[in-house]
Formats: sequence, C-alpha cells, structure tokens
Amino acid sequence: MTTMDAILAGKYPAKSHARRVAELLKEHEHDAPSIIYLEAQKTRFIEDNDESMPFRQRRFFYYLSGCLLPDSCLIYDVNADKLILFIPPIDPEEVVWSGLPLSQDEALKLYDVDTVLATTEVNATLASIASTYGANAAAFAIADQVSNGIKFQGFARTNLSVLKGAIEKSRVIKDRYEIALLRKANDISAKAHIAAIKASKTALNECEIEGAFIATCIANGAREQSYHPIVACGENGATLHYGKNDDGLIDPATKIRKKNVLIDAGGEYRAYCSDITRVFPLGGKFSMETRQIYEIVLQMQTECIAMLKGDVQWEDVHVHAHRVAIKGLLGLGLLRGSEDELFEKRISVAFFPHGLGHYLGMDTHDTGGNPNYEDKDSMFRYLRVRGRLPAGSVITVEPGIYFCRFIIEPFIKSPELSKYIDTDTLERYWGVGGVRIEDNIHVTKEGYENLTTAPKVIEEVEALAL
Repeated sequence: MTTMDAILAGKYPAKSHARRVAELLKEHEHDAPSIIYLEAQKTRFIEDNDESMPFRQRRFFYYLSGCLLPDSCLIYDVNADKLILFIPPIDPEEVVWSGLPLSQDEALKLYDVDTVLATTEVNATLASIASTYGANAAAFAIADQVSNGIKFQGFARTNLSVLKGAIEKSRVIKDRYEIALLRKANDISAKAHIAAIKASKTALNECEIEGAFIATCIANGAREQSYHPIVACGENGATLHYGKNDDGLIDPATKIRKKNVLIDAGGEYRAYCSDITRVFPLGGKFSMETRQIYEIVLQMQTECIAMLKGDVQWEDVHVHAHRVAIKGLLGLGLLRGSEDELFEKRISVAFFPHGLGHYLGMDTHDTGGNPNYEDKDSMFRYLRVRGRLPAGSVITVEPGIYFCRFIIEPFIKSPELSKYIDTDTLERYWGVGGVRIEDNIHVTKEGYENLTTAPKVIEEVEALAL
C-alpha cells in the first residue's frame, strides 16, 4: 500500500480535476470546443494599513491548479486537454521586500500543469485559443470572479452560471491524493488535541488551551486553522459555536474547577481541512454526569459510523443517532415516556438540535450537501447533508448532547411537551454543558475509513488529562 507521505510527495492532481469538471460541463456545450477560466484570490490590503490581509486561496481555483499563489489564474483548454497556469511576473520593487517569487520554470516542476506563463499573457492566450476554434467556442468562468480587463473576445458564448456548480459537484468525490491531504490534516490535529488536553492541567483559562492547540498545528506544518477553534469549559459547551475562548477554568463563585472542556478544532494542511471535536475532564476524571452523557454520545457516534458505506441514506443515519440518544436519556431518567412517542414528538431535538455532520474537504462545511434549512421538521432542519452518500465522499460524524437552557426551557414550559422531561433529574446535568464527539470519515463502496486518530476512549482521555 502506498503511504500517505509517498502520495503527498507527488503533485496535486489538478489536471485530473480539470478533466472531471469538463466532463460535467459537456451537458451544457456538448461537443463544442470550450475553455475553463479561473482566478486566484487577489492580494488585498488591510484598510488604513499597508499590510496585506491574511491570504486564503479561492477553492475553485485551487481545485484545478493546486497553486496557493495569489493574483494568479488558469485556462483549461478542454479540447486540447491543456492546462495553463498564469503567475504574476517579477516586480523588482516587491523583490526588495519579499525576495524573488516562484519562477515559471519552478512552477512548472511544482504543479500538475502543461504550461506556465505570466499573467500579462492571459488575454493573448485567450485570443489565440478563440482563433484556433473559430466562432463556435465557449468560455466558462465564475460570476464576480473575473477581473476587469479580461477579454473573451472571439468566443461565441461566455457562461458565468454553471462552472461553480460543476466544480462543487466534482469536489464531493475525493481522489486518493485528497484523502491523503485530509489524513495528514487529521494526524496533525490529533497531536494538537493531545497537546490541548495536556495543557489543561496547568491552564487557568480557555485561551491557554487554544494556544497549545494552534502552536502544535503550526509546529507540525498546519499553519492555518480550518476554522476558529471552539474551546468551551463547563456550561459554555452548551453553545454550539462558542467562540469567546476567554473564560476561566475555575468557577469564580464556588472557586471549584469546572467539570470539563469541549474543544472543536482542526488544522488545515495545504488547503484541506480537519474538523475534530473532543471532550475531556479537568482534573483527570470525568464527573459521573459527564461520563454518563459521554458514553451515550460515544455510542451514538460508534453506531452511526458503523452504518456508513456508499449509497447509504444520510437521513437514516441521523435518525439512528436520535434513537440512541432517546434510549440513553431515558435510561438516565432525564426523559419520560416511550421511545417511539419521544421520537415522534421530537423531544430529543431539545438535547441534540443540530445535524449529524457535513461534507469535509477544502472547506470545513464542504460543497455538495444540498441542505434544506426550510424543512418544517425540526429533526432535519439543520442537516447540512441530504440524500445518499456517494463512495469517495468524506463526512463528519458529530453527534452531541447539550444542556442549553435557551433550547430546553421552551420544551419544559410547553403544556404538551413538559411531561416528557424530568426537571428534577435535569438539574444535575446543567454543569455538563455539552458533549460532542466528532470524527472525519471517508465513505467507501463497502464501508468506511476513519481518518481521525485523536483519542476518544474514556480511559485514554482521562489518562492524558490526569
């Protein structure tokens, strides 16, 4: 078996991606000659400052180039099967400050393209291709991502509406190089999660734990984060996208260390994301209440992951997570009634309000999920993925149980629904905040492959936190 590092030593497969996208575009232009035109993100400057803003490459451009250089562009000549990358020419004044940029020869060796030219040659290249194919040629680009001055003269049609969707559809299925990138991001992030747990032993606030995570990512080659980390201690974990990360780990009123920390964080490696959530105890041992909830959530995740394979209906997996949650919460005395009645009344939504997961790739919430946020059914409204999972996709599986007063109290105050929740038992669990466990799963034809190696078995997590 080829190792991850051996795969990543090769070139990012930009040209095969271009071919896949071109195949999806054929339904629009059939056999007419065509080109794809894409631009990189521009260098942008901070307002009232001469420094550039943090750079994040446009994912559509990267998918067909593998190039992280700003101010670049590409042309894929579909009929000639020729991928041309254009990079900025040398600016002598900029060299004084930043050194020599990547040369055209260096770029040709680095990227999976046929030709590398300067961006000053874009219009001449477009005109040459158009003249070769005559009056029947079509140009595909993305609306609002074409610079002023770019001319598609000589092309019979310029379509700005379908390329974005074609790339989004293509991106759902990952090739082995993309899987290797995602695995690498996960491996680095696993080290960072372990570092965060260890940092909690002496940390006084959430910031210190976040700092340990980010520092470990940077030290291992993931300079960028997939998203702003969530580091939530105690009841802060009940906020799904908590982002302050500045609270103390000791309750100021009781002077007692809070029970646990939920950390949802992932490093980004060469534009590909990881997205991992773990919960660990402060002080080395989970409280009885947190452990009970953790065991339910871990069972939810374990059983849902076991269901995964190509063509599985994602809604069915999501429903199973709710069924497991209902059974577990009934066992703790938090819920009352029959499992079927609790399911039909959607009582579990009070404790598990979000979707089970989302596609993952160059974006944390990657393309192709087809969510329906207008769904009247509260159990499915926030599902970011709908329909059947294709083999080759990568999806997060992230069930959770939360004790958020804002979400649960309307159920308690409802004359119809209040009878299903035991408020006396509930009082013991507010301090848990929330428990979410999230892994990144590669869906295969016959099953799945878990790309996430961060510890989640209770005994392993407690040993790291002790």
